[in-house]
Amino acid sequence: MSLRRWGINTIEFIDQPGSQTADSAFSQKVRELSRSDLDRCYQCLTCSLGCPVAFAMDYRPNQVMRMVQLGQKQKLLESSTIWICAGCETCVTRCPNEVNILGVMDTLREMALREKVEGKEKVIPTFHQTFLYPVEKLGKQYELGMLLLLKLRTKDFFSDLGLGMKMFARRKLKLFPSKIKASKEMKTIFEKTRGV
Repeated sequence: MSLRRWGINTIEFIDQPGSQTADSAFSQKVRELSRSDLDRCYQCLTCSLGCPVAFAMDYRPNQVMRMVQLGQKQKLLESSTIWICAGCETCVTRCPNEVNILGVMDTLREMALREKVEGKEKVIPTFHQTFLYPVEKLGKQYELGMLLLLKLRTKDFFSDLGLGMKMFARRKLKLFPSKIKASKEMKTIFEKTRGV
């Protein structure tokens, strides 16, 4: 990804047609929410070279850092990369400047969900929201309920039905949910983080 900056708010990608508008407020917002000093990234590529899923991403982790610095909001929120990131923390562990790349990825995912951005990935954002729903309501995961809700939301009822039946037969999926004692506190945490 090569680019050229025109003026303060316009960036032209040399290897892609057209230009993009830079959103400097976006960069600042990502810095604040992720609590990451993005200016420390000097594009050494260590994060991308260690990432086990970089081959499947449309932008490598180092490119994501650079695009955040340049305010490329729309491209980032529509990208597959923010959803393909497995959250394994290899990038964070290997970064010589301790840039919280995983925090940036989490922040971008939450921004994409809040702004209802239609990105390249359809199922992963739905899974992300569906996975968190029982945790918010019960304080812990309820796998069977989560799977049924995911099937309803994606309208994919039969693709892995055999695997689900095997798990149910082996009692890996509980029929009824249970709550933790501090489920109200968990709801409070979700409510507070929604406003951030």
